[in-house]
Formats: sequence, structure tokens, C-alpha cells
Amino acid sequence: MGKAGQKIEELRWTAQTHAGRVRFKNEDAFLAITFDEREVRYLGKEGELPTCGNNFIFAVSDGISGAAEGKFASQTVLRTVMDLVSFTFHRQVKDIPKDRESILREFCWKIHDEVIRLSLGYEDVRNMGATLSLGWIAQETMHFVHVGDSRIYHLPKAGGLNQLTDDHTQPGELRRLGKITEREARFHPMRNNLRMSIGSDRRRIDPQVGVVPIESGDTLMFCSDGIIDGVWDKGIKKLIRTPPPYLKDFPPAQRLVKEALDSSGQDNLTAIVVEAH
Repeated sequence: MGKAGQKIEELRWTAQTHAGRVRFKNEDAFLAITFDEREVRYLGKEGELPTCGNNFIFAVSDGISGAAEGKFASQTVLRTVMDLVSFTFHRQVKDIPKDRESILREFCWKIHDEVIRLSLGYEDVRNMGATLSLGWIAQETMHFVHVGDSRIYHLPKAGGLNQLTDDHTQPGELRRLGKITEREARFHPMRNNLRMSIGSDRRRIDPQVGVVPIESGDTLMFCSDGIIDGVWDKGIKKLIRTPPPYLKDFPPAQRLVKEALDSSGQDNLTAIVVEAH
């Protein structure tokens, strides 16, 4: 394990998804890949890899409830991410421009256009849409792009929990402005009405992009809103850092899904936990 102040030597990750206790279909999807100048590889639900020479992408997408074929929408979003990486980058890793936020914003627009193109071409998936929360990790930095109400959290080694992404909903905006609390946002009647998503009937999006430095001992968490329905922010930190005895033997992502399932389970649930060492 790396020491504070040293470069990150490896990433360890776990991922878990579940349909929940109510929904018939699981319309969530997640992606974990690594790429270098030779190849792009899918990663399993659990593993570890050295960071030297490797780029990593982790992403969660949630098909919009009520939209035609939300499952197909979320899968299309992540398949398009994989295609863009495969056709654009992995052979030119060393020459990737440093302005990765612009790259990710352009990626998001292309994904949005692809989802709309497919939805217009096939009646069965007309107006399909999805969220996207994606992080691109290279060395000691994660660049991210986000649309919708899935989330990315950063848990610094020093402590605390930072929600990196904005919920693109009315209560999300009110909470960012300090006008309502986490509890009020959770039970707000407009909490499930997205103001921005990939695809749907929207023709223009303004994805959120950002960057966060990471160091050995930090943790990143990607999740769909089904996790948030069942676990409060303080619960996320506890489940990852100091889980209760009945969950401590489970991998971090599975802890989050199990706890959210037991507490709510009204929606699909997906979590990816990435630990820097």
C-alpha cells in the first residue's frame, strides 16, 4: 500500500448492481475499463491493477424510469463510451491532450447524439434517456463528466465526504443553494424529475465537468439514485470506512447495495467503489 505523499501505486475496485425489491427490470448499468497504448479491457466486478501506464474509466448510467427501454438507454450510453475510447484514445495514450475536461464534454455530447439517433430510428425506444456519471482516472487525478442524478463521491484520506456531482433536479439545485436540507431534498415531490439527461426529448445538454486530485488512501464512489434512496451521506461514509460487523466481510460496493436494499429497495441500485493505494 502506498504512503501519503507518494504516487498511487494501484487501484482496487468493487462493483455491484441489483434490480431492487420492486422493479421488474434493472435499468442501471455500470462500466469499468482500463486502457493503454495497446488495448482497452473490461474490468470485472472486483479487482486491483497497478496505475503505472494505465488509464481507468468507471461509470454508472441509470435508464430513466417510465421512458421506453430505460435498460437499453443505459447500456447504449456505456457501450458508446467504450466505442469512443476504443476508436479515439488507447493507441495514442501518451499524446492525449491535457484538457481532458473538454474531451469528456465532447464525449458526452457524442453519447447524447447517439442515444437520440437511435431513439428516432426505432419506435420501441422513442424518447429513451439515461443519466451518466463517469470518472477518468490517470495517475493522481480524476476528471469527471456528469448528467442527471446519479452521483460521484470523493472520500479523502484525511476524512469527510464530498459529493462531486450536482443532481440535475429542482431539489438538487435548492440544496446546492442551501435552501433545503438533505432530508428535505430526499422527500421533495420533484426529486425524480430530471432537468437534464442523456437522450430523452432534449436536444441540448450542458454536462457538468470537473477534476479532483486523488492520493493514496482516497476512495471514490459512483452510484445510481437507488443507493441514495436507502443510504444517507453519513451512511455512505460509514459503510465504506467503518462498516458495522454484519457487513464488514462484504466488499464495499456490496455493502452499499445491501444496506440500500434493506432500507428502501424501491429503485434499481448500483455502486462502484474505487480505492487508491
